[in-house]
Amino acid sequence: MSIAEAWDIPATRRRLIPPSPPRAPENMTALQRLAAMRESAIGTWGQRAYEDDVVRGSFFFLRSSFILNGPDAIRHVLVDNYENYSRTPAGLRVLRPMLGEGLLIAEGRAWKHQRRTLAPAFTPRAVTTLIPHMVAVTDETIANLRRGDGRAVDLREIMQHMTLEIAGRTMFSFGMERHGATLRDFVMEYANQLAKPSFLDLILPLNWPTPRDFPRARFRKRWTQFIGMLMAERRAAGKQEGAPARDLFDLMNAARDPETNEAFSEAQLGDQVATMILAGHETTATALFWALYLLALDPVAQEQLAAEARQVLADGEADLDRLKFTRAVVDETMRLYPPAFLIARAAAGNDEVAGIPIKKHDVILIAPWLLHRHEKLWRDPNTFVPERFLPPAPPPDRFAYLPFGVGARVCIGAHFALVEATLVLARIIAAFRVTLLDKDPVMPVGVVTTQPNRSPMFQITPR
Repeated sequence: MSIAEAWDIPATRRRLIPPSPPRAPENMTALQRLAAMRESAIGTWGQRAYEDDVVRGSFFFLRSSFILNGPDAIRHVLVDNYENYSRTPAGLRVLRPMLGEGLLIAEGRAWKHQRRTLAPAFTPRAVTTLIPHMVAVTDETIANLRRGDGRAVDLREIMQHMTLEIAGRTMFSFGMERHGATLRDFVMEYANQLAKPSFLDLILPLNWPTPRDFPRARFRKRWTQFIGMLMAERRAAGKQEGAPARDLFDLMNAARDPETNEAFSEAQLGDQVATMILAGHETTATALFWALYLLALDPVAQEQLAAEARQVLADGEADLDRLKFTRAVVDETMRLYPPAFLIARAAAGNDEVAGIPIKKHDVILIAPWLLHRHEKLWRDPNTFVPERFLPPAPPPDRFAYLPFGVGARVCIGAHFALVEATLVLARIIAAFRVTLLDKDPVMPVGVVTTQPNRSPMFQITPR
């Protein structure tokens, strides 16, 4: 059976291979690798990383590092023995000023308490109550775009503002008109000035401050004051006694650990709010940008999605179960451009992975960017083929496709993000035909998330 037959694609259909960065030379020196890493970790990986099950290296001559691409090895590290593998010191230095001790970076008992407490707020039933917020903001964005008179638009910026507004309303039930610019300034300041790890960030123990840790601490103080102000404003709006929860803040404020009945402290609640707003809006905005970029490059796929979306929306509110091709486009976008491109872990003790002895402090790298383009795991791995996520194609191996991680620490907001991305993409493409005005390739850059190296201009035409 041919590829076209397996994926139910016409034999004459020409598939899109989107631009991607060149692969690093295998003889790259440590200094060259460090320089490349400061720009984008994606640019540090050579061809072997896309072919081999395990790539062994050294972490600046201090300890061994291992890139794992084998599903069984990944299962061992992230599921079977996950408690032996924690975030690296460099990862904590970069994330903690923004996220504090929130769910994304907490460890041990603190993480288990947070996960148990937050779980009810992110069930499919709870997320369903938040869909009206998502739809309302998307429709407002579409209405604003219709008033643009066909002018060139920066869809990356528009997706960032839209998902931030969705994050604000789903979290607090109020819009981000007054606070959105300040929040975006915080995010951009940190991303541009403090998020890229320095050499000392990478090699020093966590309890040894690096020069960059001092401005991070000052940033942390201002950031937590801002989040506290948002929480105070939401509390001032109140909640009717006995009324159902109307947003994530209500759900998180009322949440109790089912084992201890313990609520979040004010500081813990602030860290959860920061984590959910940042993780929720930035990664979804990035995924939506890449989806729109791919659809602009592949007009046939765009028209197929538009036909599906217009049919479903014509019958009333979007039925997610019927937006099958739209969801496949979202899944394929996150395969090619996983928002979290790298999972880095440090071994807390000795272990054995894929027959290889692992020593305490060795660094384990599981890179969805590599895994999703690995030549042993995917057919035509660099090609945009949404049909690979539709029957009769078999589902991908659970440990070969990790847009939200896997195991106990799988992203708690995965369902929320998939619902939001699918609904938004369907409504936008049903309303507009999207084309690129700028024909130069847009390259992915891996720093904290998989960001585009620039924002191309798009033309949107009402359908």
